[in-house]
Amino acid sequence: MVVTAPLLTTKLHVPRRRRGLVARPRLSERLDRGGDVALTLVSAPAGFGKTTLLTEWLATADRRSTAWLSLDDRDNDPNTFWTYLIAALQTAVPGVAAGAFALLREPHASLDEVLATLVNELDAAPDDLVVVLDDYHAIATPEIHERMAFLVEHLPPHVHLVIATRADPALPVARWRGRGELVEVRADELRFTAEEAAAYLNEAMGLALTAEHSAALEARTEGWIAALQLAALSMQGRDDPAGFIAGFAGDDRYIVDYLAEEVLQRQPDDVQHFLLRTSILNRLTGPLCDAVVGRDGGRPMLAGLERANLFLVPLDDRRSWYRYHHLFADVLHARLLAEQPDRVSELHRRASGWHAEHGEPSEAIRHALAGGDAERAADLVERAMPSARQNRHDTTLRHWFKQLPEHVLRNRPVLRAGYAGAILVHGELDGVEEHLRDAERWLDSVAPADAAPPDTTPAATGAEDPALVRAVRSQVAVYRAAQARITGDLAGTMTHAQRLLNFADPHDHLVRGSAAGLLGLAHWSSGELTAAYRWWSDSRAQLEWAGHHSDTLGVSLALADIRIAQGRLGDAMATYQDGLAVAARHGSHTLRGAADMHVGLSELCRERNELETAREHLAASTQLGEHAGLPQNRHRWRVAMARLREAEGDLDGAVELLDEAERCFVSDMFPDVRPIAALRARVWLAQGQLGKAFDWTRQGGLDPADDLSYLREFEHVTLARALLAEHATSGDRTPLQQATGLLDRLLAAARDGGRAGTVIELLVLRALAHQHQGDVPGALGALERALQLAEPEGYVRIFVDEGPPLAALLQACARQGAAPGYVRRLVSAGAPAGGGIPAPRGPVEPLSARELEVLRLLATDLDGPGIARELFVSLNTLRTHTKNLYAKLGVNSRRAAVRRGEELNLLARPDPRSGRAVADR
Repeated sequence: MVVTAPLLTTKLHVPRRRRGLVARPRLSERLDRGGDVALTLVSAPAGFGKTTLLTEWLATADRRSTAWLSLDDRDNDPNTFWTYLIAALQTAVPGVAAGAFALLREPHASLDEVLATLVNELDAAPDDLVVVLDDYHAIATPEIHERMAFLVEHLPPHVHLVIATRADPALPVARWRGRGELVEVRADELRFTAEEAAAYLNEAMGLALTAEHSAALEARTEGWIAALQLAALSMQGRDDPAGFIAGFAGDDRYIVDYLAEEVLQRQPDDVQHFLLRTSILNRLTGPLCDAVVGRDGGRPMLAGLERANLFLVPLDDRRSWYRYHHLFADVLHARLLAEQPDRVSELHRRASGWHAEHGEPSEAIRHALAGGDAERAADLVERAMPSARQNRHDTTLRHWFKQLPEHVLRNRPVLRAGYAGAILVHGELDGVEEHLRDAERWLDSVAPADAAPPDTTPAATGAEDPALVRAVRSQVAVYRAAQARITGDLAGTMTHAQRLLNFADPHDHLVRGSAAGLLGLAHWSSGELTAAYRWWSDSRAQLEWAGHHSDTLGVSLALADIRIAQGRLGDAMATYQDGLAVAARHGSHTLRGAADMHVGLSELCRERNELETAREHLAASTQLGEHAGLPQNRHRWRVAMARLREAEGDLDGAVELLDEAERCFVSDMFPDVRPIAALRARVWLAQGQLGKAFDWTRQGGLDPADDLSYLREFEHVTLARALLAEHATSGDRTPLQQATGLLDRLLAAARDGGRAGTVIELLVLRALAHQHQGDVPGALGALERALQLAEPEGYVRIFVDEGPPLAALLQACARQGAAPGYVRRLVSAGAPAGGGIPAPRGPVEPLSARELEVLRLLATDLDGPGIARELFVSLNTLRTHTKNLYAKLGVNSRRAAVRRGEELNLLARPDPRSGRAVADR
């Protein structure tokens, strides 16, 4: 993975065991109990020995594989955090989480995908694994906490997480505690007991203290390990330890200040000089210390400090990198600020220079900002921006921008525009307008908008680089288009995307592909599918020329979706198949987006009633793995499987999958023209749950008299379905009239927009509406028009999913000679159990006298041969009558025919004397 700075492998090392540690079996046993739960929390203030305890526990126990990560403030960027965590896991179990790590490389991958893949890969790891996150209090990003909670709740049983922190993390600790899913080690338990304090002071530190003196010091420090250590260092070489202990008092802060004074005063001047000047560093290594201090000797100085036990923690086995104990570093830095405030900025500038030269821009920027060198920090941020954007370090970028002074940002248009982008990427708008206007003012000052293109016109000042002007202008246009998209301003999206095309270099295929995609997006959202398809096709070509093959597959999704709306299933299938060919051409079917092609093919196969092939494509998508899918593939896959389950008659399973799809839904820039909630409402209608369906229409504010738009077309078609179902159930003609009017308006809009796929569905529903009105000729006319449009593209489920009511109309069409082969195929495809809109309240055609007689006999106990004998007809003739009877009643079984006959009062026989009907007895 390409990152903004190399991974610091020292963060992944378990700290070395210290010499002369005090055995603490009571705490080791408590940590051992963590193997029965997902999380062990070690929470206490600084100086309580959290890291030391964990280091000793891991070293002395017969333990499984261990992954260690030492955290700091720089890890608050989610991408950085998860990159380091996966790297730590791979030091413990080589090769684990390879799929999750690959996902992090993808610019459009969601962290939800990364986490789901990570959990699955950890589940497949063969051995027990302990994962330690040290100094978790450094993490303040809510997004990281949310996903850490997900990770904890989904960890496999053989993976145990240990979090060491100075303060309780923003995780659902109380909930886990209540469930008994948490082991805790806190300050009260970490404090040295009197016995442990005596062992530490006398055995580890070599002080010959009496039991009374040890107990007194333990009581004064309340078992606080850092204070005991500082006290022990201060007492070394003293002749009067009793007097020292007697004068030892104060709270934690005063204790530290007092003892640090004692320790520092005992050090030679050169050591004090080194300690104070290097206190600004998060990590220390010899050459870096030399650069900051201004003289050689850093490496041997660090080795000497470690031997003197002066709060130096080695970070690797080679003793190249160290850090100060956090508490000791705080004291040193406070003293530096008090005694040498004029030197602090220069020390930070030196550290910034060293980190920049050694390829660590993040640390270089941090020190430049800390040293007050805002111009240098701005230079470094500009250089780091492309890589940071590529690797989605948006949180880090925004943090840098926030720290840069206003006067620096004002004179740097790249940073101004970049700041706007860093805000927009989080879906926010606050501050965007200010930054974009400032960048635009700079553009107007150097290259007015009505001037010739900047690659041929010198800047107004004669000093600006035309390439810089073009880059800033392109950035502003992209972010203006994104801003307009967020606010729903499609015209603005088009304007800014077109401006981007006007100023983009003809050979900058990536920029031109982005602009074409934005224009395609705007036209698509407006329902202008022909223009949308043209722009998306151009975007796809540009991105392929730019070598962005995964983005090419993403565009293929848009192209196929548009073709499906246009009723061109064959073209959509060819688009998906070409996408798979692109993946194969470029070396791997696991190219990001390949899995999405299989999901799309599954949807098309389902519509053509090739259900087994549809299932095979979904299995192929799963087999490729989540890293081969775009962020939206998780919910797209579940929607496709839900529709397959629906086609197979498993309506409850379909609802469950749609619920899952809604939970893992990831928005993108594509218009959501087929909302999951509307799909679920359709399944509810198939289940006969009218109440739930109408609750959905009310929550969405849907009304038959609404103004129509392409973006809500699918929802309004669903509303029309609900109204037809309400009429079929209640007999009330008002919802039927509302449905008919809505369908007529929807049909006109879909025809005008060239959306033949929608036209077919609306004609089917219009046929059912005519059937409900008793208008059989009108029903058959609408259905025949739908068949004419659908047959060339192989539609099947759009008809058979309507169930018996439409099956009866199809058979009537067949008797009239309309598309006989196609209709026979549709009828033989059958209908799912419980599917479609309920049948109308009357038969499609009146029953003949013979059919009425057959119906009445079906309600008796006679079997088929018995009914044939009763009627004096052959069994084949009876079957013909029965088939026609079923078609007219809109049913497909004997029991359903009898029930339908009872509903329509068709089972009564006429009284030969009065002519009135009487029921059979």
